[in-house]
Amino acid sequence: MAKKEKKEKKEKPLDKMTAKELRELALGIEGIVGVHAMNKSELIAALKKAQGIEDEKKGDKSVDVRSIKKKIRELRSQREAVRETGEKDKLQMLRRRISRLKKKTRRAATKAA
Repeated sequence: MAKKEKKEKKEKPLDKMTAKELRELALGIEGIVGVHAMNKSELIAALKKAQGIEDEKKGDKSVDVRSIKKKIRELRSQREAVRETGEKDKLQMLRRRISRLKKKTRRAATKAA
């Protein structure tokens, strides 16, 4: 029994917890809204903010896939507008930008997994 009690008392760091565990923890804290719609990185950020833990900046910027996909949608709408005008140079430029951003989202997904 002593081993079980030690295991329960010892808390895992937030980064090592699963998304399910983080949701359960976040539901117990007031001020965090929309827990079930958040992904793991958002849950960790919300929990750290609620607990007053300062996040250490490492220098490399984490990629926010949602903002990248929003930018891709904007570029696609621009591409459709340019397609009507028939400007091949702009069309090619937009195609390359979209492709680059899609690669960025794929890289971010493999890092997260």
